Amino acid sequence: MAPLFSVPIVLTTMIKSCLLFSLLVGMVSAQLSSTFYAKSCPNALSTIKSAIDSAISSEARMGASLIRLHFHDCFVNGCDASVLLDKTATEPGEKNVGPNPSLRGYEVIDTIKSQLENLCPGVVSCADILAVAARDSAVALSAPNWSWTVDLGRRDSATASSAAVTGNIPLPTLDLSGLISAFSKKGFTAKEMVALSGIHSVGQASCRNFRTRIYNETNIDSSYATSLKSVCPSTGGDNNLAPLDVTTPTNFDNAYYMNLINKKGLLHSDQQLFSGGSTDSIVTTYSNNVGNLITDFANAMVKMGRLSPLTGTSGQIRKNCRKAN
Repeated sequence: MAPLFSVPIVLTTMIKSCLLFSLLVGMVSAQLSSTFYAKSCPNALSTIKSAIDSAISSEARMGASLIRLHFHDCFVNGCDASVLLDKTATEPGEKNVGPNPSLRGYEVIDTIKSQLENLCPGVVSCADILAVAARDSAVALSAPNWSWTVDLGRRDSATASSAAVTGNIPLPTLDLSGLISAFSKKGFTAKEMVALSGIHSVGQASCRNFRTRIYNETNIDSSYATSLKSVCPSTGGDNNLAPLDVTTPTNFDNAYYMNLINKKGLLHSDQQLFSGGSTDSIVTTYSNNVGNLITDFANAMVKMGRLSPLTGTSGQIRKNCRKAN
């Protein structure tokens, strides 16, 4: 039997940890500002938006790719644009390990950076470009009311950390408990995790990531599984793609959650959000109320954008997002 004093000690420790986390978030928020470039580069945001609109007009899938790029950056050592760095003689680069080789959108970021360097050299960070590009991508794929205010003032890391990718990026094979744990490590609640998963309303996944589900799992609609087998054979075709949202694959909406209720989640991790577990009710709420989803998704994206950014004199403003100055 545990000593009686162990409970208050644990609670006290948890309270202190929560207070410390809140303090750190407050300090970061104080250093970031939505008007950070108002004087130094007043046309920065409009330049980014024009480039994003153009890229998504050419390929709707690019919007989901750019949001994913921001996510994969922030979940590894914070929102510092380290995911954009190419490999060096001593560092393989984050983009080349774990689930990251499937990331895309680097050329769009390169284009934006080049435009901004011509406009206001050495001012706008690659990390801020990623954060704004994610917001503008969501807006371009949905109604304007999916927008949120992006905090700005992040600086760029001079180094990547390929070793930090493993264990920080949630994998499509995770069960619900693993997903909750992975997001909890970054300070997100289960509800925020489900809200952020709504990005799977757009985009595609490769056969290698859903083959096991369609051939071996039972909590999948049989006709949906059959249709996917024509795209993803039991062997071969690893890179064949299928939409994460079978209903409205190019619209950022709440159909993804309706699909989960109908057992039409593409990835194992998707369907785990509605599988008789603790997040079922959250999925149901979002499937019925897109307004709640819009608010919660926006708040979660703002929170994600505040994950351990470099500010002040830390880091640098990279001239080329692919390499350190």
